[in-house]
Formats: sequence, C-alpha cells, structure tokens
Amino acid sequence: MEILLFLIASYVLLSLSLYKVFEKAGEAGWKGLVPGLNFMVWCKLIGRPSWYAVFLLIPIVNLFIFVGMAIDLVRSFGRHSFLDSALTFFYAPGMFLFLGLSAKEKYEGPALAAEKAFFGEMEEARKNNDQRKLKKLEARNPYRKSFLREWTEAIVFAVFAAAFIRMFLIEAYTIPTSSMEGSLLVGDFLFVSKAHYGIRTPQTVLMIPLLHNRIPVIGGESYLEKPNIPFTRLPALEKIDRNDPVVFNYPEGDSVFVTPGRVYSIYDVRRNPGFLAEVPRRYKLITRPIDKKDHYIKRCVGAPGDSIQVIDRQLYINGQPAQNPTEIQFNYLVTTPSTLNTRRFEEWGISEEDVREKGPNYYILTLSEGQKEKVRSLDPAIQIEPVDMVDFQRRRGIDPYNLFPYDKQKYPNWTVDNYGPLYIPKKGATIPLDPAGLAPYRRIIEVYENNTLEFRDGQAYLNGQPADSYTFQQDYYWMMGDNRHNSEDSRVWGYVPADHVVGKPLFIWFSTNGGLGGIRWNRLFTTANRM
Repeated sequence: MEILLFLIASYVLLSLSLYKVFEKAGEAGWKGLVPGLNFMVWCKLIGRPSWYAVFLLIPIVNLFIFVGMAIDLVRSFGRHSFLDSALTFFYAPGMFLFLGLSAKEKYEGPALAAEKAFFGEMEEARKNNDQRKLKKLEARNPYRKSFLREWTEAIVFAVFAAAFIRMFLIEAYTIPTSSMEGSLLVGDFLFVSKAHYGIRTPQTVLMIPLLHNRIPVIGGESYLEKPNIPFTRLPALEKIDRNDPVVFNYPEGDSVFVTPGRVYSIYDVRRNPGFLAEVPRRYKLITRPIDKKDHYIKRCVGAPGDSIQVIDRQLYINGQPAQNPTEIQFNYLVTTPSTLNTRRFEEWGISEEDVREKGPNYYILTLSEGQKEKVRSLDPAIQIEPVDMVDFQRRRGIDPYNLFPYDKQKYPNWTVDNYGPLYIPKKGATIPLDPAGLAPYRRIIEVYENNTLEFRDGQAYLNGQPADSYTFQQDYYWMMGDNRHNSEDSRVWGYVPADHVVGKPLFIWFSTNGGLGGIRWNRLFTTANRM
C-alpha cells in the first residue's frame, strides 16, 4: 500500500508539473492531468509519434524511455547544457515546474525535429562544399558537446544502465566459501537472475551505484538507510522448487559486526560469548535493511508447508527421504597405513580447505561419494568412515547442540546429523500462540513480520491485543549447503523469508582456483544449477 501511495503521489506531481509546460507549448493544460493522454502529448512536443508512449508500459525499459523523453522536453525549451540534463535526470518534475512557471522560458518546438533539421542543413552544406554556411552553422550549433561532456555522459549512461540491470535483472555473484561444494566451488563467478523468482523493487534508494553494502578499501556502508520505500515484488517467472540453488539475503544480517575476516551477526556473538567476546569491543555494530544484508547461496531443501528432519545425515521431507545432490559432501575419518599421497587431490577437487584435520596416520576430509572412492583407490588398506560430528565439534570447542531454534530443553540433542522434525511456515497457515512450542517461530512473528508479542499471566498479547493464534504473512524456506558438515545454513539461523529471496543462479561465467591455482577452464559457461 505504501509504495502504491508513493507512486500515486509521484505521478500526481508529474502531471501538475506538465500543466504549465503544456500551456506554454500551445496545448491545453488539462491534458497534462489525463493519464495516457499526457504522455501522448508529451511525445508530440518533443517530436516523437504518439505511439512511442507505449514503451513507458514496459518495466525496466520505461525508466530509460522516461529519462530520454524528459531531457528532450527540456531541450525543446532551448536548454541544452549538461547541467540542465543532469537536473532533469535527477528530478524531472522539478525541472518541468521551473520551465512552466518561469516567465523567461519559451517553448521552441520539438527538439528532435529541430535537431534533425539542423544536422540536415550541415550535411547539405558539406555536400555543396559551402564553407561559409558550414561555419555559420557550427558557430551557432546548440548541440555541440565538448570532449569532456561526451565522456561524462557516456560514463553516466553506462553506470546508470549497469546499475539498473544489476538492480532489476542480473547480478554477478562470487562463491566465497565451501558451503556449496561440490556443486559450486570457491572462486566460481555466477550470474544470478533477479527475474525468475520475481523482480524485487529496491527498498534503499540512496546508494553508491554498483556497490552492495560496503565501500572497498576505505570501508563504511555504501548506502543511507533513510529514506526507503516498502518491499514489493513483481510477478515471478517460476516458483522456487525443492533442490533449487537460491541466492538470498542473510536472514540474521540485520545487525552485524564487519571484521576483516568475515561478518558476524549480533546473534552469533550472543550465542558464542566466549569465542566472540572481543568482536563487539573492537568493531562497531551496523544495522542493515533487508536489501543490503549480505548475499548467501544455498540449496532450497524445504518449501513452505513442508516438515523437515535429518536422521543419521539423511534429510527427510514430509517423512520421505529427500533426493540428495549428486556431489553432497560430509566429513570422513580417513585412516591410512602410511602417509597419504595427496598429489592427485587437486585433480579430484579436494582442496586444502577440505582437509579438516590430520595426524600421523589419519585425515579428516570433506568428501563426496565419488571422491571417497578415488581416495580409497590409493591403497586398499585405507579405511574411510563417517566422522562423529558431536565429538569432532566438542574437540574444537563448539557446542554441537547449539543450533536453531536454540531451545535445548524443548529440542534436546539436535545436531547437524540428527535434526528436527520442524515445520516450515506457509503464508496463511495458523499456529497456536503456545510458549512451549513457539521458539522456532518467535523471530518470524517479531522480526520478519514486525509484530510485538508478549505473555502475561499465561495470555499471549499480539500487538497489545489478546490472541491465541498467529497467521503467517509470507512464505518461508529451508536452505542447506551441499557441504553438509561445513555449512552455516538454516540449521544455524533458521528460516529464510520470501522477502529475502534475491534470485536464481544461471551459469558460471568464470572460475578460478585462487592465487596461482589458475583458471578452471572446464567450469566456464556451465550451469549453476547442478543437482
């Protein structure tokens, strides 16, 4: 509703600004107030056919068409300077109000027709070798642009076009961690479609173009939180299916500490007060709106309305074993009779990061089924068995039961390998407001859906009113990495709200091993939707 009111207010202001402009151009002012007719008259005033206004109905394209029409209307009043174009670009209604209300401003005729006629005269003078006429025309050429202006306009247009393509259609994304190996590797560069799951309009409007949330080198956030506009999403080309890789905004990324190594949420710090005790003392807490939270990529394993559970590493959806990714990875204890020959590890896709631990005659490696067989082929005496993750995490000082929804009394003994069952909320579904089972959904109610919830004398109060149930306002998803033992995913931070979904990975356009590792030529222009 808020964005609709914003658009209506903007349109009304634009229509009012056209009223006086139309009168100066010899058209009835009231035509500027009539939807559709005003744009057709506008086209006429700049020298375009009236049907050209149809392009204003095409999403994304209409932004470029509108800016071009606005600048041409200003030029039709004899204003050709770079400053005039820049002011029109930033706020066209303001420039139109100035043209309409200023007694000095006169309509000179359609700019495009005048420009075409002028350059036609110049071309005729060149053909006739009429140097005298040519010099006169060049002396009064209002369309002449300096070298600096030509380059400035070209750069501004390129940045403007790239920013809008990135904002609404396609964005480049880099795989920073191994959580999706072996489907997506560290060093893969992807193109992500923002149209497949519905174009999401930006909430943050004041930002440095082409930057997500941080300014390189000097640091600091690349945007201002205010003003902002409410969330809205255009119709989707397809829905998110189970097992789709999805790019989304990190759900707990609303309050973060940005350290040189990584970003920690305030919830990370609260859950690990010993390990992360220094973080809040050394770094400033930063709050971020939804569209400026960090981007994550995981596989959607649970859809709205599903029930998920992990039993002995196997994921179950609605009580049935889920299809596992072909290259799903787990940690394995590899026991060897002698030193393991690791020369072929890189060829097999086993990186240094996959070596979790090693000793005189053992390794803890992150492996897929295919990689297990290749390692076993090195020596028939090699033994490979699953790692006990409870013991492994305890030895590293990690509480293996410290997982979402962080209620060990109600949900005891939940680990990365044995987890759930847990219901994934669906828009329109209703749950009882029972404090005994509310832990998984409290953040949804209070943070993602902006309600207040409290209990007094056994009674639930929702937004200050007594309530005994809650109906979810949007869909939620359950995301997990293919590298199941080395992935911060929904088992750590819970559900991914629908309004956090960014887009669908399309293909890998570049891939590097990092450092001197070279380019992975076999991954270039391959799909990013492996299963």
